[in-house]
Amino acid sequence: MKPTITPIDATFGATVANIDLANLDDATWKIVEDAFHTYAALVFPDQHLSQEAQVEFSSRFGDIELLRDDPNAKAVPISNQNPDGSVLKPDESRFKSLRGNEGWHIDSTYMPLAAKAGVLSAITVPPEGGETELPDMRAGYDALDEATKTRIAGLSAYHSLYQSQARLGHIVQSGTSYGYHNKGAPLRPLVKTHPVTGRKTLYAGRHAYRIPGLDDAEAEALLEELLEFTCQAPRIYQHKWTPGDLMIWDNRCIMHRARPYDFNQPRIMQATRISGDPASELAATGQDDRASGFEPSATNR
Repeated sequence: MKPTITPIDATFGATVANIDLANLDDATWKIVEDAFHTYAALVFPDQHLSQEAQVEFSSRFGDIELLRDDPNAKAVPISNQNPDGSVLKPDESRFKSLRGNEGWHIDSTYMPLAAKAGVLSAITVPPEGGETELPDMRAGYDALDEATKTRIAGLSAYHSLYQSQARLGHIVQSGTSYGYHNKGAPLRPLVKTHPVTGRKTLYAGRHAYRIPGLDDAEAEALLEELLEFTCQAPRIYQHKWTPGDLMIWDNRCIMHRARPYDFNQPRIMQATRISGDPASELAATGQDDRASGFEPSATNR
């Protein structure tokens, strides 16, 4: 049976039914790939993929980004639950990382190679909250007035997980999974051209924190203004998870965030992340002086 693709009520996104992601033939995969480029975010209900099946599906889009230092960790849980069944406490680092995910962001922009796409599937979800929201950064750029487009055309921002977590009072320890401190943070343009569709898109999010040529206060105000403008209907979609759902989004033009929920309730998701093409997603980084420790910028203290 041919998959059924139903656009969602937004400027992007579609739900794909009548499909088994664990058993894709080449013709069906081509339909999925074309839909991914057309809609930028796809929801596949009732899949219940194993780790192995999710990795296999994700690998069709490109190489899997390793989300941990473990070279075998291609699909990992995004969970507030410990192995013994207890839930994380507010003073734990993983808890603070999960709370950071509630801010608008693009995956891996704080690393030299940003991600191409994110894949998330639901295993256990809370009765309320815990949704995932996505905004269309292409439509956000299109809707800007010409004066703003001219203002941001040549601007770039540094991206750092250390900076974005510091805003929450969470000082992340150094590690290869967490990108770079101030001196080595990747510098990425505020306006990106999608390497496949050619559409221009805003490229910011919570990891962006400093813009060369602007003072920190002006940069912060501009970044917040762009986010607030973009993340409005009809450019936004909120997905309420049902166990078995799988969603993939194009990291090159779609941001996302998790919504708050009762952290006494377990929320267990399974994540894979597809590495970006170095030709379009690799950003230059400076020499990072980790020995000196992390010093948040003035706007983040």
